Amino acid sequence: MTLSRRKTLALLGGGTILAATGVAGYSVTRIPQTALAPWEAAGTYAEPRMRALSYAILAPNPHNRQPWQVDLRTEGEVTLRVDTDRLLPHTDPFSRQIVCGLGCFLELMVLAAAEQGYAVDLDLFPDGEDPTALDTRRVAVARFIEGGAQPEPDLFGHVMDRRSLKEPYDTTQAVSDATLAQIEQSVTRGTHIASSNDPDLVAALRVLTVRAFETEFDTPNTYKESVDLFRIGHREVDANPDGLDFTGPMFETLRMTGLFSKEAAMDPEGFSFQTAIEQITETAMSGMAYVWLTSDGNTRTDQINAGRDWVRLNLATTAAGLGMQPMSQALQEFPEMAAHYAEAHQMLAPGGGTVQMLGRLGYGTPVPQSPRWPLESKIVNA
Repeated sequence: MTLSRRKTLALLGGGTILAATGVAGYSVTRIPQTALAPWEAAGTYAEPRMRALSYAILAPNPHNRQPWQVDLRTEGEVTLRVDTDRLLPHTDPFSRQIVCGLGCFLELMVLAAAEQGYAVDLDLFPDGEDPTALDTRRVAVARFIEGGAQPEPDLFGHVMDRRSLKEPYDTTQAVSDATLAQIEQSVTRGTHIASSNDPDLVAALRVLTVRAFETEFDTPNTYKESVDLFRIGHREVDANPDGLDFTGPMFETLRMTGLFSKEAAMDPEGFSFQTAIEQITETAMSGMAYVWLTSDGNTRTDQINAGRDWVRLNLATTAAGLGMQPMSQALQEFPEMAAHYAEAHQMLAPGGGTVQMLGRLGYGTPVPQSPRWPLESKIVNA
């Protein structure tokens, strides 16, 4: 028998399944340990580049792939490359979203360096760029220059609290025009920002984002790409602190009872798949306002700048007590998403250009930190 999500949660809350697991109840209370250590280590390094990078690795990025590799061999410089083993060839075939994530990384590094009194000169794609693929060529060379920095404490002060809030929002609490205007001021790296709390547009974007999620799930290659990155339970998360983490008592219990596994998730008629659709729909339909970033072109530099502005926006929403979640499925470029991609651009960029990022806004309950690989694991040829 397939249990509904609500019935399963009721069983969990009442302890029925927990009782059936006996002494294993201890395990379901465990949370990741080593996977969260990089958050504690942020800012503890004395060397300026390492200190800045310890914040940069906390950046938001697609599927939490953390695709950055840094080379510190040249004194006073950070060379950034992409780890090509961490791309998303099915959901992100041109690696546009990966590059946006690298932009988030660079912007947090720049903000953290400024707090130490260092300006950062960024030379983007010095070896050239390929608009259709990423390779091992340098993404950026960042030169740290002592003095001349412009700290932004109103943004940087929220780095440790920044999250992508992927839970349902409070649908009784509106996002005001004044709040939207306030957060828009954070976007300064070259993209165009727009936002809306208009009920008709909000309703249309809620539906579009649900349908885009469903298309990603219904497309075998894109869905499997996500499932392959599931980290279920604290042990898996600590062993591989990237991808899509599922931790906490509910997921630990579902794992132990066999209701939730990678294999089970691949069954479109099964509990895991159907529950995911229910949760995604509930979450997407709670968006109270939306924000989006566009660029006139779609070069790799445009994508970097979109990522830089996205994380700035995320910090600004955190400062405003507002939750933000990227809802970029409709912006993905795989063939099955084409109709939603066209609809999103018609709604959000009718005059042309590329919608680089789309996010829902609202007020919700704070969520835990996301797992991260330690900084030292991301340094090559140091």
